[in-house]
Amino acid sequence: MSTDHDHATAGHPVVDAVFTEVARIAPEVRESLLGRRTYEEGENPSGEQQLEADVYADELFEEALLALDGVGSYASEEREGLVEADDTSDDDYHCALDPLDGSSNVKPNNVMGTIVAVYDEPLPAGGDALVAAGFVLYGPLTTMVATCDGQVSEYTVVDGERRVSDTDLSLPDDPVVYGFGGRVPEWTDDFAGYVGLVEDELKLRYGGAMIGDVSQVLTYGGIFGYPMLRHHQQGKLRLLFEGLPVAAIIEAAGGRSSDGERSLLEKTPAELHERTPVFVGNEEYVERLELALE
Repeated sequence: MSTDHDHATAGHPVVDAVFTEVARIAPEVRESLLGRRTYEEGENPSGEQQLEADVYADELFEEALLALDGVGSYASEEREGLVEADDTSDDDYHCALDPLDGSSNVKPNNVMGTIVAVYDEPLPAGGDALVAAGFVLYGPLTTMVATCDGQVSEYTVVDGERRVSDTDLSLPDDPVVYGFGGRVPEWTDDFAGYVGLVEDELKLRYGGAMIGDVSQVLTYGGIFGYPMLRHHQQGKLRLLFEGLPVAAIIEAAGGRSSDGERSLLEKTPAELHERTPVFVGNEEYVERLELALE
């Protein structure tokens, strides 16, 4: 790993070890995609079909992270319940992962990623227990973004090691892009009205992998969201595995998050796979969104 000591997870040994392991495994996850592009027979707890790649990545991360001293449990979007380490203590951290966000992009060979959240309370836990969060992006390069103690760092991942490229990542002041999920006929009238205004101001960027779209917002500024829908008021994304970690990254980078009413970091899931509307981006656009949805 880089010898730099001023990046986000430095100074937090267990957290740093988690992200070191995630970086170490990332090349194997990426290489494994080639032979694992078919669907399994089962579904994940959210009712989505699982690719072989989803299951493989989940098993890799579970084994590696639970082997770390100070990690007491592991949860993922791909499994129903918690897996606890053999030896646990009250001081342990708890990891929640989306092992392969955007795995439907495997077949068309589009961008995808891994989302990581580290909590200091047993899961499910809320934003007040979120210690660190980050993601790996499998694009033309493999990169990682991580936040801890209000700092956001970006890395390139080369041969399983992190190389620091930016220790003070922040959203640009002049937003450029937007992207929103869900079928347009399922959008509420208030939300559709808001989108009508935004599309006159920003460029559409939507790739089908949430973490890829969030990376666009981090790079260019703007807003990403997966809204409440007419027949699914809670939207699609999972609070524990996606909403909270992405909110932590964007807010630490100078932006805002919201479920349409309040910061996602103010929420605590009642169950592991609880869903929530998710909006993240520059403060101006998130504030306007909340006003539109009042």
